[in-house]
Order: sequence, then C-alpha cells, then structure tokens
Amino acid sequence: MIRLRAMERDHALKYPIIAVNDTPTKRMFDNYLGTGQSTIDGILRSTNIMFAGRTVVVGGYGYCGSGIAMRAKGLGANVIVTEVDTLHALKAVMDGYRVMPMIEAARIGDIFVTSTGDKSIITEEHMKLMKDGAILANSGHFNVEIDVKGLEKIAKSKRTIRENTVEYTLGNGKKIYLLAEGRLVNLAGAEGHPCEVMDMSFANHALCAEYVVNNHEKLENKVYDVPGEIDQRISKLKLESMGVEIDKLTKEQEKYLNSWKEGT
Repeated sequence: MIRLRAMERDHALKYPIIAVNDTPTKRMFDNYLGTGQSTIDGILRSTNIMFAGRTVVVGGYGYCGSGIAMRAKGLGANVIVTEVDTLHALKAVMDGYRVMPMIEAARIGDIFVTSTGDKSIITEEHMKLMKDGAILANSGHFNVEIDVKGLEKIAKSKRTIRENTVEYTLGNGKKIYLLAEGRLVNLAGAEGHPCEVMDMSFANHALCAEYVVNNHEKLENKVYDVPGEIDQRISKLKLESMGVEIDKLTKEQEKYLNSWKEGT
C-alpha cells in the first residue's frame, strides 16, 4: 500500500483503491501468523538447520517481522530485532527481544531474515562483519532488502549447495549462505501461507470488490480503508467455520458502554 498511497498524494490514481493489506482480518492473520510460519518453513526446507540455540536477527518488527520473531523464539532461537520506527522498536523490547542497529546485529547473528518492505536492509557493509556461515533470507519485499549485488561484489566464488541455497565465499575466506536468491523465501523456498489464513485475505478481496461495484459512484480516486462491517463479517464467518461460539452483549451491557451516566 506504500506505493498506492504515494500515488494518491501525487494524484496519480486512476480509480479508488481499498487497502486490504492494512485491515485487521488481513494483517493480524495473513501477515502475522501466515508470514511467521511460512518464512520459517522456507528457511528449514532450504537449509534443514536447527533454530534452537541460534541467534536470529529479524529486520523489521511490523506484523510480518513480529510473526517471524515469535515463531523463531518458539523454536528456541535467541532473537534480535532491528528497527527504524521507535514504537515498533519499543514493542519489540517489551515483547522480550533484544533491539539494536543492524551494524551491531551483523556481528553476532547466525540467521538473518528481513521483512520491512524497504530496500538495502542488509548491505555489503553488514555482510563484511558477519560470522562465517551466516544465513541470509528475505521475506519482505521483492529481492531488494538484501544487497545481492553487493554480496556478489565481495565474493570470490559461489556455488549452489542445496536447492534455493547458494554458498558465497568472501575474500577473507568466510562463507555466507543466501536463500532463494534474496527473493521471498516463504514463496520461493516453500509454499506460501496455509489456506487457513489466506481464506480471510481472499474474502477481503472479494467483498471489497463487491463494495467498490456497489459504491463506485461516490468513491474518489483515493485509498480507502476496508469498511469495518466487512472485517466483522469475515471474522464472524471464520469463527463459524471453526465451530467457535462467542458471547453477545446484553442490553444492560450495551447501555453501560454507550452511557456517560454510569461508570467513569
């Protein structure tokens, strides 16, 4: 949505856009749970390494990065988070992770996973400082988060040692392993997200397309949030499909929440 919001600011949008990626029934499940699981899956399929006891550096602590960190921690890894946003960094600290600049994390990490949506998260400067045997993976944005050209520049040789795993030998003799050519490891190295979270994302797409069709006459060429009633509908349907029932507010409770005459 970053590019689309930039297009809106520049008045370059030709039609209205619904920001499906930013809505709770997408971010909280597809991004957080789906990316967390499928990224670890991609790394394991590509390397067959043990996570327990390793130091995993996660670049970015948004919904995707926090999901990756959570899964890595669950496998017994020591997780370090790098961030540029103070709120996300604070959340990572409060969640129990070490937070530091990438230039410091580069010296101590065993496995590096980027998930920021930006470019040049791991650069030539960082790679020169890494341990022998460091593993690099990207699960964030195309193939620009890891500076693959920089890695090619400082390497004296490379060879494919497993499917989706290339070993680069640097001039100082150290080896760095790049997964899936720096592309999305959860897609190139695995099968992407499970259907149990993708169904909600696709439901958002379908219902938002219907919303645009039904409301196009009053929509401008802007980026709109997903209407709240669509999120509620999707979460209700998902719970029903899982056989989960929840409570409902009583009339007394509704009155209490909507009144200023009771409580504080």
